[in-house]
Amino acid sequence: MALYLIGDIQGCNAELGQLLERLDFSPSRDHVVVLGDLVNRGPDSAGVLRRLMQLGGAATSLLGNHDLHLLAIAAGAHPLRRGDTVGDILAAPDREPMLLWLRHQRLAFSAQGCLMVHAGVAPAWTLERTLTLAAEVEAVLQGPDVNDWLPRMYGDEPAQWSEGLVGEARLRVIVNCLTRMRFCRADGSMEFATKGGPASAPPGFMPWYEHPARATVSATVAFGHWSTLGLMLRPDAICLDTGCAWGGSLSALRLGDTARDHQLTQVPSLIQAST
Repeated sequence: MALYLIGDIQGCNAELGQLLERLDFSPSRDHVVVLGDLVNRGPDSAGVLRRLMQLGGAATSLLGNHDLHLLAIAAGAHPLRRGDTVGDILAAPDREPMLLWLRHQRLAFSAQGCLMVHAGVAPAWTLERTLTLAAEVEAVLQGPDVNDWLPRMYGDEPAQWSEGLVGEARLRVIVNCLTRMRFCRADGSMEFATKGGPASAPPGFMPWYEHPARATVSATVAFGHWSTLGLMLRPDAICLDTGCAWGGSLSALRLGDTARDHQLTQVPSLIQAST
């Protein structure tokens, strides 16, 4: 079985189809993990969800900040933002099955020694702790009180993980680490305003994967979310957000036994080709 990781799709369904074809992906033989942000910004978010749903157990789709934002919009917990392109899902006759499927996706996943998330991992979290904390949020998303929680999901505070956090604050920090984080301080506190590459880190901050005491340093952490970082293939950290929705490309990485055995496949953005 081949295990493929795919970076942020963000509604680029045609490119996803081309990429799977180029990989010669077979649901009976292979498995794909999508690293979050399945929807929004691209032209066919509904098509992406339908395609991934059809793959069944051959696909694991992680939730990114845009996916959680869609769930909040659909629940009436947050208005559409300028630039949102999820109207095709909201108006679709199969809207409810798509949203129900999305609610039951993961926030973190591990296979072949690789921890996969959308954005980042708090420096203090081990691989096992990350999966456990992600499951706390997954349980709320799948539970009966999800619509009550979604309005309270938003916010930048608390900015730092603590084992003593409880309730909404605890869930919010977990969500922000897994779906929004780029930079953190030595004490683990996060900053969300800066969206540039690593060189744009505010004073006192560093890319989360550069934290000297990161508890996941012995594992490979694969993530997306950071198009201004772009493709990064390190033994301990992999970024696969190559900005398809912004005219870049859609990337897939077949995991090998070692970093040098990984195989990268990319397809160019059709948004770029049409401009």
